[in-house]
Amino acid sequence: MTQDQFNTVSRKGTHLSYQERCHIKILKKEAYSHRAIAKLLGRSPQTIHNEVKRGTITQLKRQKQNGKTYDYTYTLYDTDAGQANYERQRLHCGRRPKWADSNAFIDWADEKMLQDKWSPDVVVGFAREHQLFDAAIVPCTTTLYHWIDSGVMKTRNLDLLEKLSRNTKKRTTKARRNKRVLGPSIEDRSKAIETREHFGYWEIDTVIGSQAACDPVLLTLVERKTRYEVILKLKNKTAQAVDEAMDSLRQRAGDAFNQLFKTITSDNGSEFAGLHTALQDTLDVYFTPPYASWERGTSENQHKIIRRFLPKGQPLQALCEVKCLRIQNWMNDYPRKLLGYQTPYECFVREFHKERQVQPKNESVSA
Repeated sequence: MTQDQFNTVSRKGTHLSYQERCHIKILKKEAYSHRAIAKLLGRSPQTIHNEVKRGTITQLKRQKQNGKTYDYTYTLYDTDAGQANYERQRLHCGRRPKWADSNAFIDWADEKMLQDKWSPDVVVGFAREHQLFDAAIVPCTTTLYHWIDSGVMKTRNLDLLEKLSRNTKKRTTKARRNKRVLGPSIEDRSKAIETREHFGYWEIDTVIGSQAACDPVLLTLVERKTRYEVILKLKNKTAQAVDEAMDSLRQRAGDAFNQLFKTITSDNGSEFAGLHTALQDTLDVYFTPPYASWERGTSENQHKIIRRFLPKGQPLQALCEVKCLRIQNWMNDYPRKLLGYQTPYECFVREFHKERQVQPKNESVSA
């Protein structure tokens, strides 16, 4: 047999194929050396040596002579044995996935995402921040999303409401000119508020259920630094209802109202027409231009969370105060990545205590 009988094209770095193993078997029968076989197949001699070693089997030959039976053993290279060994080794190659080592994290993550409505990033961040599991079994956020996509988890993409509603297209629309003037513009607001380094600066907005005029709405207030949320149910979407709710909130806060609320930023909706007049003696109220929701990005992001529990178009007539409070408490106990996986409630209480400690000092200095 000559080299012309083989036309196998081999590439460096690729594994031996079944066809190449058949060639090795034929050439071994014809007593070719490993180096000669390697040259014919375009492979490294060490590759051929390893393959022959792994694919060599022992055969038994039985012979009868003069009424006696003699057993002889001999070795030979077998294509099927070499291929079977290769496939067996492939099952054990590569790094084991983290989910194969323990189900503890997966079970906990499924419970948080399915029952508590946590996002994958919050699940990973909270587990690492509080060291709930061995670091070896906690994946990164991207890997957890991959597990969900590949069916490793009970959680499905349909359960991740924010992921399905996420719009990655860039919008280039320009804000329309503000024709309605309800009070000072957001352009007059202090630039220090944009840094979110100070406490007591809020955004206010409304969340509607159905489009019916008689349907109740939710009044939401969020503190920009801590993302602490306040949700109040209004009987309708009118300026009078908003003013009454703010007056009730001021009475509930008592003397601490001025420490909690320093400014409020609102959109240009008619329901906030009396907000500036009602609060001008207590705090500053600023208004954003129409169709400029990014000016109140904190409030818009909070509404995405509320929509997990109250989808668009669902009437709010049957929504009770207890459920509003339950949603509010869930949001304030929800760990946030931007807060170092602390909860808004923890950050709000800490900042409020700082504010109360600073306030008496300022009063004593002014006295």
